[in-house]
Amino acid sequence: MNRLGLRARVTAAFAIGALLLAAAMALFSYDLTRRSLLDERERAAIRAAYFDAAVVRSGLDTDTPDIAEVLRSVDTGSARRPLLHRDGGWYARSAEIGASAVPPELQRMVRSGEPAVQRIRTDGQPALLVGVPLSPTTSYYEFTSLREVEQTVQLVGLTLTAVAIMVAGSGAALGWYATRHSLRPLTAVADAAERIVAGDLSTRLDPATDPDLTRLSTSFNRMVEQLVRHIERDRRFAADVSHELRSPLQTLAAAASVLERRREHHDERTATAAGLVADEIARFQRLVDDLIELARAEQPAHRERVDVEALARDACRAQGLPEELVRSTPAGGEWFVDRRRVAQILLNLVENAVRYAGGPVAVRLSCDDDGTGVIEVDDAGPGVPEPDREVVFVRFVRGRAAHARAGTDGTGLGLALVAEHAAVHGGRAVVADRPEGGARFRVELPGCRP
Repeated sequence: MNRLGLRARVTAAFAIGALLLAAAMALFSYDLTRRSLLDERERAAIRAAYFDAAVVRSGLDTDTPDIAEVLRSVDTGSARRPLLHRDGGWYARSAEIGASAVPPELQRMVRSGEPAVQRIRTDGQPALLVGVPLSPTTSYYEFTSLREVEQTVQLVGLTLTAVAIMVAGSGAALGWYATRHSLRPLTAVADAAERIVAGDLSTRLDPATDPDLTRLSTSFNRMVEQLVRHIERDRRFAADVSHELRSPLQTLAAAASVLERRREHHDERTATAAGLVADEIARFQRLVDDLIELARAEQPAHRERVDVEALARDACRAQGLPEELVRSTPAGGEWFVDRRRVAQILLNLVENAVRYAGGPVAVRLSCDDDGTGVIEVDDAGPGVPEPDREVVFVRFVRGRAAHARAGTDGTGLGLALVAEHAAVHGGRAVVADRPEGGARFRVELPGCRP
């Protein structure tokens, strides 16, 4: 399971924190509002019930009271409904309520002479029931509807829920905004690191961008400067050693050439030894040339308009191969690349196919719509095993197929140079299986116009 990124985690933390805080405040506000509304309505209902009970007591204080008329004389409005219990009978202004609506426990309390209040539900609606004893045989009950209070509480709950969701969303937006600005310096560091990897060693961070990140910027710039010094020192060392070796190698090559030409004047063992020495000196010369090329590989690419198809044909001719192997699609594509580097790429790929796969079967050139030039060299050899497809482009590493061929004398730097030249152009070099069998080396170089 992939772990969420830092920005996502911080944004989620802000959102959850804001939601929890808003929910806590909403629950507290909801409970406080509900209690306040119910308590206020209860106090008002009790006052009104006692007043109405006094009116009913006055109306009943006659020899022959008309109970129905007494109940009609009570001004209860539409929110309150009176109910009278007298001498075992129940009296109401309408048939909507009766004795069944009054809980038995509350009836016993009122008959015992104690006023009582209880919240009930009648006909599915919330109500407040107030019982007032008028005499040992008479009790007055008044139902006060709490529907309006319940609707108000529901509206408050919905409002607080919406506010909590909005606060959570605001917290997420704040977290995203905060992380965006907080991570901007790290993004700048990542971008600078990518440019350095691409070969732009002049990349630096501005220490004045953020006073709080001055130390990070300064340390990063110091690290890059140290890296540049090490790379430059290693490059100069490789170049100096290679140049210093050229002179003695040329002398050895001249001497070996003399011995090679006079092989018939030597005995068989001496002639064999002379041939081995000549071969090793030739291999040593190629190694020195490749090292010098590697020392120059990290320099910026000098782009110009190049006829890559002509370079591909030259590479084939240099290996004694027919020019018909080169196939260019679409025709007329303009490549703006470093001529020397692309020529080296083509030559190394073709030579690699000759040495380890019996020669190339096709050299294809194409230009994608996004401006990427593609070089593909196919061979019909054994292919490159999956574990070797990354390491074959590493310096001094030779694939299993190369080791399996005893007659090869490669230096292990040809494909490394291909990858280096591709990287300097901002491209890459990969190897895959050829559909018909064998290997397909593919080099992508940005800078092509279809």
